[in-house]
Amino acid sequence: MENSRGSGQRGTKYAFACSIIASIISILMGYDTGVMSGAMLFIKKDLKISEVQVEILAGILNICALFGSLTAGRLSDTVGRRYTITISSIIFFLGAALMGLAPNYETLITGRCVAGIGVGYALMIAPVYSTEISSTSHRGLLTSLPEMCISIGILLGYVANVAFEKLPLIYSWRTMLGICGFPALVLAYGVVYMPESPRWLVLQGRLADARSVLRKVSNSEEEAEERLQSIKVAAGIDAECEDDEMLRKAAESTAKGKGVWKEIFVRPKRTVKRILVAAVGLHFLQHATGIEAIVLYSPRIFKAAGITSTHNLLMATMGVGITKVGH
Repeated sequence: MENSRGSGQRGTKYAFACSIIASIISILMGYDTGVMSGAMLFIKKDLKISEVQVEILAGILNICALFGSLTAGRLSDTVGRRYTITISSIIFFLGAALMGLAPNYETLITGRCVAGIGVGYALMIAPVYSTEISSTSHRGLLTSLPEMCISIGILLGYVANVAFEKLPLIYSWRTMLGICGFPALVLAYGVVYMPESPRWLVLQGRLADARSVLRKVSNSEEEAEERLQSIKVAAGIDAECEDDEMLRKAAESTAKGKGVWKEIFVRPKRTVKRILVAAVGLHFLQHATGIEAIVLYSPRIFKAAGITSTHNLLMATMGVGITKVGH
């Protein structure tokens, strides 16, 4: 009994560690959003750009993230969840490098767009990986990590604004934007050593590998087998099937996502309807509150409130980040 409990605790800790590593990409995404709020003050002064150009710079990331998120699902089904996180990290690194070395506004916008595609990948794949690697008893906690990490990243972006504001103008905003490229590169390397999603392994017909991963991340051997059977059933595969080639062929239509849009929008089941309403409603309300505008334009809001010193503006903005993380 004690050995079983110890093994379960090790499995939970291992799944938790994997989810934290996967969620680091969400920290980088939050950082890019938060740091831009202060960096815009220095960019406008250095590059002599207009208010419209500043607004485009602030908002272009969300548009590019949309395109990234639309392709992330298919890519993760093809190459796997962890390699998609690696690709996302590399794309983000390239975007950060372009922004950090940008000699002009055009290069800066290009880097922002590239980083936005990486952000879109991160938004999609980090929660999926955390969901598929975690056991049911801890899934709620682990799948909330990416959202928590976004808030932490925003706060770190605000901290970076304060930390680098005293640098010469030509280096300040470039350092703010470019420095996050280094952890992205480290993450791209580190994710390769994480286990693959057991669900993806099953869909590839790699049953032995899926069982091995599930034993590492489950609370017990029995739970690992139960999770394996439930993955098969969810993928439309006979729960008793043990042949890898038969598994792969049976999972092909599921892996390609056939009928998914029809199941969601045309003839959704009651459970699917509830999930859809909750997911869409949550995202709508998050944006409807205006929090994203506050995150991006906090320095300008505080400036309109009467704060004139750049340092005080950035310090006040950091208070927004602390409040967001605490909330």
